[in-house]
Amino acid sequence: MAEEKKQEAPVKKTSFFKGVKAEFKKIIWPKKETVAKETGAVVFFSVALGVLIAIIDAVVKYGLGLIK
Repeated sequence: MAEEKKQEAPVKKTSFFKGVKAEFKKIIWPKKETVAKETGAVVFFSVALGVLIAIIDAVVKYGLGLIK
C-alpha cells in the first residue's frame, strides 16, 4: 500500500528578532542574592581546590626529592 503524505499547514514566518524577544520573555532570571551566593561558592571551592592541589604538589615534590 502506498503511504499518503500529510500536508502540513504553512508556518507563518516571523522575524528572527521577534522570536528572540519572545524567548527572552520566557527566561526566569535569578535574584541578585542567589547569584552572589552561587558566585561566592564557586570562588571558595576554586580557591580550596587550588590550595589542595598546591599541597599535593608540594608533598609529591618533597617525596621525589627524598628519592634522589
